[in-house]
Amino acid sequence: MNNFLNKIIGDLEGKKEWKALETRAKALPEEYQMVYGEIKHYVWQGGTGVMDPSNMFKKLVDLFEEGAKSGKHVSEVTGDNIAAFVDSLVHDQKTYTDGLREKLNNTVAKKLGK
Repeated sequence: MNNFLNKIIGDLEGKKEWKALETRAKALPEEYQMVYGEIKHYVWQGGTGVMDPSNMFKKLVDLFEEGAKSGKHVSEVTGDNIAAFVDSLVHDQKTYTDGLREKLNNTVAKKLGK
């Protein structure tokens, strides 16, 4: 029965963990939230090729919380090549869509006024 419910409504524990992670992300400073949102958009468009990116997002929020706590600007944490930064979070897997990588870097640079 439990397996049947998981197929219909999904993994409830996973949904709770995701919601808690999103709550942590929303508590970040605005610049970190913006970059987090752009990275999410990039990953959901298939920019990493990772089937289960939840672990990557946990690492990302952990890094962003640490950076914000240290008073660092988000670009001090990510560097200017955001796509390469994301690749490093997924154990240096290369993305299969270079166009998305360039778009991500340009979007974040523009929003940060670079």
